[in-house]
Amino acid sequence: MEYNFKEIEQKWQKYWTEEKTYKVEVDSERPKFYVLDMFPYPSGAGLHVGHPLGYIASDIYSRYKTLKGFNVLHPMGYDAYGLPAEQYAIQTGQHPAVTTETNIKRYREQLNKIGFSYDWDREVRTCQPEYYKWTQWAFIQMFNHFFNNDIEKAESIESLISKFEFEGNVNVNAACSETEPFSAEEWKAFSDNEKQATLLNHRLAYLADTMVNWCPKLGTVLANDEVKDGLSARGGYPVEQKRMRQWSLRVSAYAKRLLDGMETLEWTDSLKEIQKNWIGRSVGAEVNFGVKGSDIKMEVFTTRPDTIFGVTFMVLAPESDWVKELTTPEYQADIDAYIEATNKRTERERLADVKTISGAFTGAYAINPFTGQEIPIWISDYVLAGYGTGAIMAVPAHDSRDYAFAKHFDLPIIQVVSGGDISEESYDAKTGKSMNSDFLNGLDVKDAIVKANEEVEARGLGKKKINYRLRDAIFSRQRYWGEPFPVYFKDGMPQMMDLDKLPLKLPEIDKYLPTESGEPPLGRAKNWVTEDGYPIELNTMPGFAGSSAYYLRYMDPRNNDALVSTEANEYWQDVDLYIGGTEHATGHLIYSRFWNKFLFDINEVCKDEPFKKLINQGMIQGRSNFVYRDKKSNKYVSHGLIKEYDTTAIHVDVNIVKNDVLDLEAFKNWMPEYKDAEFILEDGKYHCGWAVEKMSKSMFNVVNPDVIVEEYGADTLRLYEMFLGPLEAHKPWDTNGIDGVHKFLKKLWRLFHNEAGEFELTNSQPTPDELKVLHKTIKKIQDDIERFSFNTSISAFMICVNEFYTLKCNNKAIFEDLLVILAPFAPHVAEELWGLCGNTTSITKARFPEFNESFVQENNHKYPVSFNGKMRFILELPIDLSRDEIEKEVLSLEKSQKWIEGKTPKKIIIVPNKIINIVV
Repeated sequence: MEYNFKEIEQKWQKYWTEEKTYKVEVDSERPKFYVLDMFPYPSGAGLHVGHPLGYIASDIYSRYKTLKGFNVLHPMGYDAYGLPAEQYAIQTGQHPAVTTETNIKRYREQLNKIGFSYDWDREVRTCQPEYYKWTQWAFIQMFNHFFNNDIEKAESIESLISKFEFEGNVNVNAACSETEPFSAEEWKAFSDNEKQATLLNHRLAYLADTMVNWCPKLGTVLANDEVKDGLSARGGYPVEQKRMRQWSLRVSAYAKRLLDGMETLEWTDSLKEIQKNWIGRSVGAEVNFGVKGSDIKMEVFTTRPDTIFGVTFMVLAPESDWVKELTTPEYQADIDAYIEATNKRTERERLADVKTISGAFTGAYAINPFTGQEIPIWISDYVLAGYGTGAIMAVPAHDSRDYAFAKHFDLPIIQVVSGGDISEESYDAKTGKSMNSDFLNGLDVKDAIVKANEEVEARGLGKKKINYRLRDAIFSRQRYWGEPFPVYFKDGMPQMMDLDKLPLKLPEIDKYLPTESGEPPLGRAKNWVTEDGYPIELNTMPGFAGSSAYYLRYMDPRNNDALVSTEANEYWQDVDLYIGGTEHATGHLIYSRFWNKFLFDINEVCKDEPFKKLINQGMIQGRSNFVYRDKKSNKYVSHGLIKEYDTTAIHVDVNIVKNDVLDLEAFKNWMPEYKDAEFILEDGKYHCGWAVEKMSKSMFNVVNPDVIVEEYGADTLRLYEMFLGPLEAHKPWDTNGIDGVHKFLKKLWRLFHNEAGEFELTNSQPTPDELKVLHKTIKKIQDDIERFSFNTSISAFMICVNEFYTLKCNNKAIFEDLLVILAPFAPHVAEELWGLCGNTTSITKARFPEFNESFVQENNHKYPVSFNGKMRFILELPIDLSRDEIEKEVLSLEKSQKWIEGKTPKKIIIVPNKIINIVV
């Protein structure tokens, strides 16, 4: 019986579906283990072979933990909202839901063909009302809470109202937008709208004017990762900075907890570092700078208050509100032109661009609070409005960007050395006054910073402060295909819908473009108002809304009364293993952790951190192939002959190339222009060139996993993707090596069959050599899986099967254990052979065999035997022989007598289980 992988894989995939093999429920009798994949956006192109890499790894680990006795939750779903489906709808008029459903069906078929152990009863789709009901619910909860800095957690907005009514806001320490102080009496005298506006400044979900990445062509706000080089990643349209009234989430309130929480996580140091840089904790002082001829006090955050004597100019972010107040009439045109240019660059581009030096002078001067010196105020796009106060004191001698700016605009540079000490050149060139101060003399930098902070507070010039780079998340999108906000407006102020009105479903509209008056697409909806006639929010939520808590919904996906029940959450608790790409190392992880911490604060979940261990899988790169067209004819030259011709390299579809040999007829049929192609061959074959590049449709190097499954089988695909290299490394896809993996599976299959092709195993007692091979492999595979070193596991299986062939092993007990440890990697063939062994239940119900160290202990030792210090031969002896027995054995050998030459040895040195040296 041959290894018919198609028949085997279809059989077991059908069995797993019908028997619901991977269905999982809360089971207090077994320990839980939660394995999660970063769920995919279902694009129309379907999966290519790079996508399943992380899924295969998580599947191996899930199956392994199941065999180890754990109750494993391993779900899958779809991040189904997004700009691509909406753009397709705009182009074709087809509803995004239809496109998304088609794409999901395609993904599901592909995933099933690879044999993943997903509990499909737990599937979630972010575009389903029963799912996004809980995204809307979470938004309402954030709206109804604020962050109390004193206890570092969210509290009900009602408790804040009570404080306002009792004592105003004087003693309130909350994360909030800028708010003027008021007393209890003043609060009570506020109009309802004034109260609502004040509360809006404190809510975790709030509405405010903010700078956004606006794409006029797409008619929507874009996230930073949706913009590249000033253009939209989708369509390549110009993006500009624009101030708009948007919903935001006060993520910045959780900056400290997000930073501190990482100490408890099993993440790589590099990933933690990325998160830390994104959060960006800085310790320093907020110093007040007065403005010449004005009552304005500008707050400036600095981590080096000791260098304040070296400040020679100030720089504001172009978006700063101070710019409008400070710019003098004669410089207004320059400022306006500069702001217009800045609006075409995203914050990410401004941060990354360290070479471009640009700015404009406002005409205003600040007053150095320590020296009284007048310093010019400029604007430049290297300063961002969202970091600190949107203003910096520039110390060009101690900052590379400040230095470049000063040199470019011929501004003074004052060197501050060793705290407050200064060099001979350190003086104000205009006044000749020293910039030094006695209170910093003689201090090293660390002590000078502390002393300067104390002096700032003592003189009433500011206060010590910890600052974070982390920004609040803009939460509005001017799109149709997204979660509707459960918000209506009464007298211009936002109100939340009652929970019993959820989910608020997307309405039908005639087209998916903004309205002619510039409103978002929902402005086209008829009767988009509440029952009382109040207008409903026209924006929708961004893509990360639905993906920020999906891991919680998997725990209890059909619950209509809660995001997740207490029972389910207390059992599954958190994600034990999370696998996904590095592209989510910042935004998604920050937002998910924020979301989870908020839900923890309001007692909706039992763990403060959602993802215990996280692994970023590497990228599978494409292996491109090339044909070479002779520039003087329609002939295509085989790679080995191109030096003899003047040729042009052309990408060719890798799916019509095998082992770098081109299928000539398939090439002729590939595109019309190749129909009449002629070929110059080598040994009757056309050999293609190759290169490792990003997997891309434009390079024709995208490999569809369906093609691999059809030709080699799902088990071969699974093994080969793991065999390519370490999980976390980037590696090229190269089908030239896939034959070897497929041959291994066929060899494994033959191990269970006799020469006539019939299944045949014996029930005899395993030999010591057979047990040694098996248990050596058990230990290796177990250790490799725990270290996620799956590529070395495949090698170990190959070695193991070869050794069993050498031993002519066909022992049932040995081979059943082999199948169990192989099952996580190649589940289909393992299930089939397990059944042929006479087992009536799925191999998923088996237990991973225990490693027995006694079976791998060596009984003999190979001694290097030396004469006068020179090793002459190897002698294998039992390890339990005494020294006398070893000496007797070695001296009795004919080859020993050859080197002794009839003499009596002067000394015989024996180190048991190490060496033998005979001195003659």
